[in-house]
Amino acid sequence: MHHRATSRRTVLAAATATAATATAAVAAPLATAASASPAPSGTAAPPAGSLDADVAAAGTLDSDARERALARIVARMSLAEKVGQLFVMRVYGHSATHPDQADVDANLREIGVRTAAELVATYHVGGIIYFAWAHNTRDPHQIADLSNGIQRAALAQRVPLPVLIATDQEHGIVARVGEPATLLPGAMALGASGARDAARRAAHIAGTELAALGIRQNYAPVADVNVNPANPVIGVRSFGADPRAVARMVAAQVKGYQGAGVAAAAKHFPGHGDTTDDSHTKLPYIRHTREEWEALDAPPFRSAVAAGIDAVMTAHIVVPSLDPSEDPATLSRPILTGILRERLGYDGVVVTDSLGMEGVRTKYGDDRVPVLALKAGCDQLLNPPDLDLAWNAVLDAVRGGEISEKRLDESVLRVLRLKARLGLLRDPYVPRAGVDRVVGRRAHLDAADRIADATTTLLLNEGGLLPLNRLTHRNVLVVGADPASPSGTTGPPTATLTAALDGLGFTATALSTGTAPTTARIEQAVAAAAGKDAVVVATYNVSATSTQRTLVARLAATGVPVVVVAIRNPYDVAQLTGQRAVLATYSWTDVELRAAARVVAGRVRPEGRLPVPVPRADDPTRVLYPIGYGLSY
Repeated sequence: MHHRATSRRTVLAAATATAATATAAVAAPLATAASASPAPSGTAAPPAGSLDADVAAAGTLDSDARERALARIVARMSLAEKVGQLFVMRVYGHSATHPDQADVDANLREIGVRTAAELVATYHVGGIIYFAWAHNTRDPHQIADLSNGIQRAALAQRVPLPVLIATDQEHGIVARVGEPATLLPGAMALGASGARDAARRAAHIAGTELAALGIRQNYAPVADVNVNPANPVIGVRSFGADPRAVARMVAAQVKGYQGAGVAAAAKHFPGHGDTTDDSHTKLPYIRHTREEWEALDAPPFRSAVAAGIDAVMTAHIVVPSLDPSEDPATLSRPILTGILRERLGYDGVVVTDSLGMEGVRTKYGDDRVPVLALKAGCDQLLNPPDLDLAWNAVLDAVRGGEISEKRLDESVLRVLRLKARLGLLRDPYVPRAGVDRVVGRRAHLDAADRIADATTTLLLNEGGLLPLNRLTHRNVLVVGADPASPSGTTGPPTATLTAALDGLGFTATALSTGTAPTTARIEQAVAAAAGKDAVVVATYNVSATSTQRTLVARLAATGVPVVVVAIRNPYDVAQLTGQRAVLATYSWTDVELRAAARVVAGRVRPEGRLPVPVPRADDPTRVLYPIGYGLSY
């Protein structure tokens, strides 16, 4: 039975009335929002036994009182409200009530509502995830206003529970919030530094700024151990290939994020580091034995649990040694309940990876996936492709007895405990003044530069070419790949490197040649190199058939010394010939490119060490550069 369809008039009438209330509330000045939650001194307390009293008690620090209050709140909730608490959904628009018309159209087409406020009112969603492509993250004040608007809509419901707003702000190659927020080195760059204090500090800065924007759940850190250089989906999002080193960095980032008041999420359980398939488009298989899983994949997740991780995100992967049914881990009770909860002793929130990814949709339909995820042990259902279908499927499963209401209540309580622990039940709003005080502050930006300085890895330096001498190598040509900025606010890489070198006393010229340079573009670069003292080439995921190889070889043949800066994977060096020096930055965000320029110029010494081995191109079973390799001056 499809409850939205059969009772559409009743549901939508109630939702419209609630949404109208929410819309009016959100339109009020944000100053009201900032002062609405904490009751001023002398204000009468809510009557004992009331819903407001339970919400207030649930926001206290007394764990026993909080548990009793949360149980009373759950008992007051309707089945539909409980089901809604488990969903974390995307929504288009920069405003909770007045998005642009194109975003209204997208919401109607994909979700059946017009705005974020209507989404909350109609489906009682417990979480919303922000994306840059959904136009949620234009600028810091807009993000804070959107967050406050969503919370106004949430507190206008019959049971006024705040929304847990989330995003993927891993930094490095995955960043949804861009400048002027502080952008920091990503996981593999931090792994190259080997500094747990830097990893914790980076997470604390990121968490502090996210919290100021009203984003209180971050789907980071990545706990996958990237042992496969061909991994198309993890790669530099991982801290490295050494399970113990990854475990240390994961624990440090958990402490950093959660110390800043943001729920961290270790992902992707049980480990997505050894695959050649992308779970966005396929269902990957991990062929590790149980013993290999214990040695390679489990340590970072054990470390995260020991560090008190607030959430664990599942992977849409098949691990036959852990579950011979070959269900994806997101839908596997042996993996999520048997291993994660019972064996690793984890009792926090388990969130699915996006339910719109093909990896979880390959074996079962979109109506079965959310039900099976809950039965497996998940608590939060992230971004289903069809919310109405998924929401009703879970509702039907509870009403039909496939999922007991006791099991449903367990997940609702986990979600509410997390919201209470984050202080959202006390006050979910963020003040506008906090945005200016916290986001992109100079101390954070300076710290990001210092952290990045210790990540750049020098792999090759023939004849001591680096650092470049401004007297003998002043005129520099910068060519290469210009991939789109992870956050949409930085780059392009060749321009960033050029500006940084100019600022360090060189005379630099930029020429973008792309990730697949044509013959004509290569000839243009060769001609531009004439008369230059050095050429810096930004490479991006060089393969055996990539024309980036030809670009580097042709430039080297001119006799002008070539410096390669591998701006994503460090494996590029194995595919290239003729270059005199090679640096790895692990990402192409400005903070890492500026650090590379300082290394080229000799302003800082290269300190990074490879956190993954680089295999030979002609024989991948042999290592060209081992873990821990790195040169310096």
